[in-house]
Amino acid sequence: MHWRIVLEHDLETGDWAAWCPELPGCTSAGESETDALDNIREAIELYLEPSPLELAPGAITREVLV
Repeated sequence: MHWRIVLEHDLETGDWAAWCPELPGCTSAGESETDALDNIREAIELYLEPSPLELAPGAITREVLV
Protein backbone atom coordinates (compact mmCIF):
# COMPACT_ATOMS: atom_id res chain seq x y z
CA MET A 1 0.00 0.00 0.00
CA HIS A 2 1.01 3.60 -0.46
CA TRP A 3 0.77 6.02 2.48
CA ARG A 4 1.19 9.79 2.58
CA ILE A 5 4.02 10.83 4.86
CA VAL A 6 4.60 14.32 6.24
CA LEU A 7 8.26 15.23 6.87
CA GLU A 8 9.41 18.26 8.82
CA HIS A 9 12.98 19.36 9.36
CA ASP A 10 13.85 20.71 12.82
CA LEU A 11 16.29 23.56 12.25
CA GLU A 12 17.47 23.50 15.89
CA THR A 13 18.37 19.81 16.11
CA GLY A 14 18.79 18.99 12.43
CA ASP A 15 16.53 15.95 12.87
CA TRP A 16 13.53 15.05 10.74
CA ALA A 17 10.05 14.29 12.09
CA ALA A 18 7.73 12.02 10.11
CA TRP A 19 4.10 11.04 10.48
CA CYS A 20 1.28 9.46 8.53
CA PRO A 21 -1.90 11.60 8.57
CA GLU A 22 -4.17 8.61 7.89
CA LEU A 23 -2.86 6.66 10.91
CA PRO A 24 -3.42 8.72 14.08
CA GLY A 25 -0.46 8.56 16.43
CA CYS A 26 1.81 6.89 13.87
CA THR A 27 4.93 9.04 14.10
CA SER A 28 8.67 8.67 13.97
CA ALA A 29 11.86 10.64 13.42
CA GLY A 30 15.42 10.35 12.19
CA GLU A 31 18.70 12.19 11.91
CA SER A 32 18.28 12.42 8.12
CA GLU A 33 15.31 12.42 5.76
CA THR A 34 16.25 8.88 4.71
CA ASP A 35 16.41 7.72 8.34
CA ALA A 36 13.02 9.31 9.06
CA LEU A 37 11.47 7.56 6.04
CA ASP A 38 12.94 4.20 7.05
CA ASN A 39 11.71 4.70 10.61
CA ILE A 40 8.18 5.75 9.63
CA ARG A 41 7.96 2.74 7.30
CA GLU A 42 8.73 0.50 10.30
CA ALA A 43 6.27 2.45 12.47
CA ILE A 44 3.50 1.91 9.89
CA GLU A 45 4.25 -1.83 9.73
CA LEU A 46 4.00 -2.06 13.52
CA TYR A 47 0.87 0.13 13.62
CA LEU A 48 -0.90 -2.17 11.14
CA GLU A 49 0.22 -5.42 12.75
CA PRO A 50 -2.82 -7.28 14.12
CA SER A 51 -3.15 -7.57 17.89
CA PRO A 52 -4.05 -10.87 19.54
CA LEU A 53 -7.78 -11.27 20.06
CA GLU A 54 -9.73 -13.00 22.79
CA LEU A 55 -12.87 -14.25 21.10
CA ALA A 56 -16.08 -15.68 22.45
CA PRO A 57 -16.66 -19.40 21.81
CA GLY A 58 -18.02 -19.90 18.31
CA ALA A 59 -16.67 -16.59 16.99
CA ILE A 60 -15.24 -16.73 13.50
CA THR A 61 -12.36 -14.66 12.13
CA ARG A 62 -11.78 -13.84 8.48
CA GLU A 63 -9.27 -11.68 6.59
CA VAL A 64 -10.07 -9.23 3.82
CA LEU A 65 -7.76 -7.72 1.25
CA VAL A 66 -8.09 -3.94 0.95
